[in-house]
Amino acid sequence: MSSDEGGTRTPTDDELEGMSQERLARLAGELDDVEVVHNTPKFPIPGTRAEKRAERSVALWFVISAISGLAFVVAFIAWPHEYVAPNQPGYFEYSLYTPVIGFTFGLAVLALGVAVIQYVKKLFPDEVAVQQRHDGASDEVARRTVMAQLADAGRSTTIGRRKLIQRSAGAAAGIFGVGVGVIAIGGLIKNPWAEGDDSPLWHTGWRPENGETVYLRTDTGVLTEIARVRPEDMEPGSMMTVFPFRESERGNEEELLHAQRASDAPVMLIRLRPGTQVETRPGQENFSYGDFYAWSKVCTHLGCPTSLYQAQDNKILCPCHQSQFLATRDAEPVFGPAARPLPQLPITVNSEGYFVARSDFVEPVGPAFWERKKTT
Repeated sequence: MSSDEGGTRTPTDDELEGMSQERLARLAGELDDVEVVHNTPKFPIPGTRAEKRAERSVALWFVISAISGLAFVVAFIAWPHEYVAPNQPGYFEYSLYTPVIGFTFGLAVLALGVAVIQYVKKLFPDEVAVQQRHDGASDEVARRTVMAQLADAGRSTTIGRRKLIQRSAGAAAGIFGVGVGVIAIGGLIKNPWAEGDDSPLWHTGWRPENGETVYLRTDTGVLTEIARVRPEDMEPGSMMTVFPFRESERGNEEELLHAQRASDAPVMLIRLRPGTQVETRPGQENFSYGDFYAWSKVCTHLGCPTSLYQAQDNKILCPCHQSQFLATRDAEPVFGPAARPLPQLPITVNSEGYFVARSDFVEPVGPAFWERKKTT
């Protein structure tokens, strides 16, 4: 062996190859200036009743974690999650969806953590060690000895002979991993392109159907109270949030609620001050009606509501991540993380004097996605 400046004896490659795992583990401590002051097994005599009780206690928590993780996966996939209005059949089951998946996932995490803590407290040896601090990268000897030290730790903590804990911990960790995977890919179970060109990402509730007029409606707080919007309802420099409405939906609370709750439905109707110069995108010059402009309220960054409008400088603001869009430049982003303008809804006023949508948005609403078609 050779010695470094601190007096630590460093083995040669040949000596290193000839060392046992136990000797390598001790060498790891010596090279790292670790002094083991005290090390006593929790159960010096293996197989006692107390040891078996401790092992079963730890395994029980792993089993609880595994069962909870499995319950989470089943609930996440199979529990009724489609919206059901209050007082309608199935509402109670729907209302329990979030509590059920939250409780089962939380219990799986909690039980897994408790099991690990219990194993360390009840079965790890009592050890007190002191180590001097060193800076710099580790050499080959340090890496080899540390791996041996880890293997020795596995032996000293007796995990190798505790098959019950190994199996229950493996089940808990495996099912928990599946649960995390389900969360990650759960949104991909349903094919968003199953309907081809009619898939929801390409269209919104503003799309005319069967030639029926789509009005701009404001929310009064009473679902069945229909308040269609006229130009005279707004002052210059004001903003109003509007939703799609069709006469066939009048009196149908389910349809009215769906039109109001749809994530891509909210639109901000803005009346600029008279004489305000606006730059429009090519092909969208006739999307507005006089000084009235309608843009999607869904931020193109991460989908937050762009619910603030500053009439002084004609800026539309998203409060989540501070993106700003300039209304006089066709809602083009001028600050923040948003990279695309807000989609504009083509509007006009019909013969009755109400605002109506001339068509659906000509581009997808909200944040981008892989298959998003290019627009000018």
